Amino acid sequence: MRKNVLALMALALIGTSYAGNAVAEKVVDIPTRPHVTERLLVLTPKNPPRAAVILLAGGHGGLQISDNGSFAWGKGNFLVRSRRLFADQGLLVVVVDAPSDRQMPPYLSGFRGTSKHVMDLKAVIAWVRKQSDVPVWLVGTSRGTESAAYTATYLSGRDGPDGLVLTSTILSDTKEFPVTSLQLDRVRIPVLVVHHMDDGCRHCSYAHISRLMDALGNAPKKELIPVRGGTSQGDPCEAWSYHGFNGIESEVVEKIAAWMLQK
Repeated sequence: MRKNVLALMALALIGTSYAGNAVAEKVVDIPTRPHVTERLLVLTPKNPPRAAVILLAGGHGGLQISDNGSFAWGKGNFLVRSRRLFADQGLLVVVVDAPSDRQMPPYLSGFRGTSKHVMDLKAVIAWVRKQSDVPVWLVGTSRGTESAAYTATYLSGRDGPDGLVLTSTILSDTKEFPVTSLQLDRVRIPVLVVHHMDDGCRHCSYAHISRLMDALGNAPKKELIPVRGGTSQGDPCEAWSYHGFNGIESEVVEKIAAWMLQK
């Protein structure tokens, strides 16, 4: 009970930073594959955006975004709960749900490394490019790094993202696949890796981060931003632990935005 109360308090504190900010938030459904749609929660900053971020949550990815923009699952996920912090940095923000044909368990589990998932995200990127002529970045956290990295190995040019941000990357796994198992030599866009040095998730040990950085040898620009601090509560692989940057959300988002937007 105490952990739940603390989590709700943390969400409330994050929410207070949004008061007074004129960030428009809307739900959009776009077609992706035949008879399949993708639901997006879109946040538009007050001023013309400087870049766009497509946020890919971790876990099973079934956010189940309702018509009013609420979440049936995942509202505590690092990227989901920090979405307005990204908008505060002058970014067009797009939170991606599981597609319409994956709205029941296992949602995105077992789907992130498939051609259909790439088709869905290709459609999302194309839709975002139509909204504003700015660079489009894929930003994944935890299992969302599998989606982001896999897509970046298959899509390039206008079809793909202009940059990639991996936070709390899956570095070892027997259930699905670690990001380091992908053909990362295909990635030829800027890549930012953000990882908590005390991440206690068994799939995301900081001790393995060098494997990821070495595999990104063809990226024109890459950087690792290690972070420390915050508070770790509950399951070390869940959102309110160091794995989810609990308590340092603003700091992490500011670092990501500053790196993305640097000249």
